[in-house]
Amino acid sequence: MSLPVLALLGLLAALAGSLGGIGGATLLVPALLVAGMEPTVAAPIGLMVVGAGSLASGARQLNEGLVHHRIGLTVELAASVGVVGGALASTQVPEQLLAFVLAGAALVGAVAAFARKGMRNLPQAAFGEEAVTGEWPGTLGGQYRLGDQVVPYQARRVPLGMVLCLGAGVVAGLSGVGGGFLKTPAMSEVMHVPAKVAAATTTFTLGLTAATGLLVYAGQGRLELREGAAAVLGALAGGLLGARLQSSISPVTARRLTGALLLVVAAVVATRAVLA
Repeated sequence: MSLPVLALLGLLAALAGSLGGIGGATLLVPALLVAGMEPTVAAPIGLMVVGAGSLASGARQLNEGLVHHRIGLTVELAASVGVVGGALASTQVPEQLLAFVLAGAALVGAVAAFARKGMRNLPQAAFGEEAVTGEWPGTLGGQYRLGDQVVPYQARRVPLGMVLCLGAGVVAGLSGVGGGFLKTPAMSEVMHVPAKVAAATTTFTLGLTAATGLLVYAGQGRLELREGAAAVLGALAGGLLGARLQSSISPVTARRLTGALLLVVAAVVATRAVLA
């Protein structure tokens, strides 16, 4: 695959991934596999794109008070453990089995995103326009601005959310997709974190997931730096643009966009696995 094509794919993947909080590699890795790239090469490139997209979009999302550090680090502890195990086992898992795992996980995330209607976390009049957005220090709660209103929230069912993020980390390490397509629905649908906060927090913490997996891949000698650099260059531009667009869409739109992207991923990966 030519370097300009890799850069373009990295841009589009990071753009769509940061909008939905699913990580650009969730779209990029299936595209590389369909194009004929070996999974052992595609996975490290996918995690490079995840890290670049996270870095590019993080600053804007932090300034808008959408990233919750404590929630992010809580679930990332579990995800990082999973990604190390998945990366170590990645060379032993059959390609077709991995494809079905990816497709099934993406389909579960899509169903969760579409199943709920409307908004769970609603603006409250007690929080006026002068309220400071962001996380509440020392808690797993916070508030964010939605138009000219402020929406408070509190994370729930944290242990279950951590278990799901552990599984997301395993999938990320096996495939190089970052795991955001599982972490965002876990935070949004299981932990009751608002969709926009879940997407931004996931995007921000995916850089840690990517770095952990890349350390293992580097030890295995699987990093293709030339191809990875081209994809990263595109992902940096895509992450910046995606963060700008993500702040302007509604929570319901963000959740539906995530579900639609996951359905595409599930269909493409499952089709490829069946035809392999």
